[in-house]
Amino acid sequence: MRRYVLDANALIGFFEDRETASAKVRRMLSESLRTELPLLMSAVNWGEVFYMEWRYHGEAKARAIESYLHRLPIAVIPADLDRATRAAALKQKHNLGYADSFAAELAIARRATLVTADPEFLKLGKILPVCPLPRHEK
Repeated sequence: MRRYVLDANALIGFFEDRETASAKVRRMLSESLRTELPLLMSAVNWGEVFYMEWRYHGEAKARAIESYLHRLPIAVIPADLDRATRAAALKQKHNLGYADSFAAELAIARRATLVTADPEFLKLGKILPVCPLPRHEK
């Protein structure tokens, strides 16, 4: 069974109900419930989602989404010292954004496919399988 790691924009697309991204993530969540194999997300990327929701929709909406997250089959993985070091190395080697490097690190470490709308991850090539979502702008 394939494992998936969600980038921040995958979850934002789901919460913002961007049609194609939302439908794909919704299917992954349903499959995750059926198989009892949660989707994964770095705590750093969750923080990015929380920040963006607060920035664009206010604190109450960000808190409501945080509450909803706890009911979804998503395991939020902490960023410890080793994970942060590996993420920083990926950032340096592949010129990724800082938060993006945590999504990539988690996917590589768990041998998972990264679910993202960000084409920047494609520069990692074969070391990071990507499930592309349609790109959206805020």
